[in-house]
Amino acid sequence: MKLYAISDLHLSYKHNREALYELRPHLEDSLIICGDVGEKIEHLHEAFKLTTKLFKQVFWVPGNHELYTLPGHRNRGEGHEEDALDEELRGDFKYQECLRVANEYGVITPEDEYVKWEGEGGPCIICPMFTLYDYSFRPDDVSREDALEWAMEENIVATDEALLHPDPYESRDQWCQDLVSKAEERLEATSQRGIPLVLVNHWPLRQDTITIPMIPRFSLWCGTKKTEDWHRRFNAKVVVTGHLHVRRTDWRDGVRFEEVSLGYPKQWQVAREKGLDVNDLLREILPAPDMQDPGDGKTIWRRSGRPSTDLVKSIKGLE
Repeated sequence: MKLYAISDLHLSYKHNREALYELRPHLEDSLIICGDVGEKIEHLHEAFKLTTKLFKQVFWVPGNHELYTLPGHRNRGEGHEEDALDEELRGDFKYQECLRVANEYGVITPEDEYVKWEGEGGPCIICPMFTLYDYSFRPDDVSREDALEWAMEENIVATDEALLHPDPYESRDQWCQDLVSKAEERLEATSQRGIPLVLVNHWPLRQDTITIPMIPRFSLWCGTKKTEDWHRRFNAKVVVTGHLHVRRTDWRDGVRFEEVSLGYPKQWQVAREKGLDVNDLLREILPAPDMQDPGDGKTIWRRSGRPSTDLVKSIKGLE
């Protein structure tokens, strides 16, 4: 009984959809899907239908892409009901529809009871979370009011600004604050049980685990500083995230942080050129017996699916 993770499947890309069907069965193991399955409800159906047949248990947390409201044509007619939902549901209402689909397949979400992991590397409690972001991953001398302008100075603006709506909240900041408060309360209560936690979120919990040299100011849309001490506060054994499309392993305060993205096809081209496929890019979260804190603070980069400590070779050309 092992626990694996992957994120950012982006099934709107044909190559990634084909790769999904190359997944081999792990009938005694569990899988974490760390968000950004795709923009459409049909992408969730496709991913959940397949992975729940291949794994004993599947966990999912939303990314920004699942929450998108897509532009399109209304009144498509019979047979296009899900397209209409992708074009009409906004913010939390789109999230609720994603939850409905996950429930249909028995996938465990941030709204479900946390699950105690009794497999290899346990016992642990697996804690799926949904925190969003509040634009606080920025320099101290940049105010919230100036944050977007600061990013746009380098021609950086996330698609979220056009497609991820905060409804019924007034802003994404407010939505994030509400989500963080709810998650914090649950984690506080759960950590009292004295069992290590596996924290699962789409967005990184710490700003210092974000390295995207081509677009560094994209950090605005990458999380919230409110979560930066959660690995210590809540007795985390592992923190699992996605979003960055930069596979890496870090340690902070003896806690392992795993970024487990697949990413867009060009971003795992190197792995394909080495003869690897999506199975090689599944990240083993537990027990991961080879994953011991080296104590040197260095990041292990996994661009090709295999460890590297060479930052330049590992991330060159990712964006």
